[in-house]
Amino acid sequence: MAKLIYVTNVSLDGYIEDEHGRFDWTPPEDDYFAFVTDLVRPMGTYLYGRRLYESMSVWETDPTLAERSKLTADFADVWQTADKVVYTTTLDAVSTARTRLERSFDPVSVRALKASATSDLTIGGAHLAAQAFRAGLVDECHLLIHPILTGAGKPGLPSATRLGLELLGNRRFSNGVVSLHYRVRT
Repeated sequence: MAKLIYVTNVSLDGYIEDEHGRFDWTPPEDDYFAFVTDLVRPMGTYLYGRRLYESMSVWETDPTLAERSKLTADFADVWQTADKVVYTTTLDAVSTARTRLERSFDPVSVRALKASATSDLTIGGAHLAAQAFRAGLVDECHLLIHPILTGAGKPGLPSATRLGLELLGNRRFSNGVVSLHYRVRT
């Protein structure tokens, strides 16, 4: 069975965006960018909420991003190669290939997707990930902790959910980001 892995950038105080919806405090350095690309490279399917999908779709819809460097070209290729499922009630269509819309998050369908997948899946978007955590679907998480306090914003982890985590690894980057890799204890 494939694993469902939550990958997210968070501030030191646990937010994925500040109180104004900005996440401009997450610009990557080369070593960090290469790490994230290698982290998502083996993922066959990305499960996204609408806002994260709209932010990430530029890796296919804006070819100038891939032209900036070998690192950005590699990430664009990795992103475009993966299948995407976007959970939204507001989008009528998607702007990228290999992408399908789902109107609601269905834990039974995600469990079936995990069972049939030949490679791991990643989930992104705090609201969507919270639903997956609460349904017991998340197997691992990679928290990419940035050295900033935002003071408020959108939490990166679900509230009112208690889970045991086992640290599998960690890494520090030149920009001060720390990656913490956890397995969710069942």
